[in-house]
Amino acid sequence: MKFETILITGGTGSFGNQITYHLLNHTDTKKVIIYSRDEFKQYKMALKYKHNPRLKFMLGDVRDEKRLVEAMHEVDLVYHAAALKQVPAC
Repeated sequence: MKFETILITGGTGSFGNQITYHLLNHTDTKKVIIYSRDEFKQYKMALKYKHNPRLKFMLGDVRDEKRLVEAMHEVDLVYHAAALKQVPAC
């Protein structure tokens, strides 16, 4: 199966950056969508990849179901890399 559109939740993190690099440089994926809460990191990533037209950005939080469903519209594959940096102890 060919994945034309891929969504990466938490895409501005270390794993997200690595998988984005791989997808843009070693596959013919048509669109990579970075979904994250950090607008500044998205901006830095856009600069890093020289505003590659295959790379799209979407601000959002994985805890926002409506926004996440919107992000997943017509997506073939999701890499779920979003995480909270601190999880409170029970």
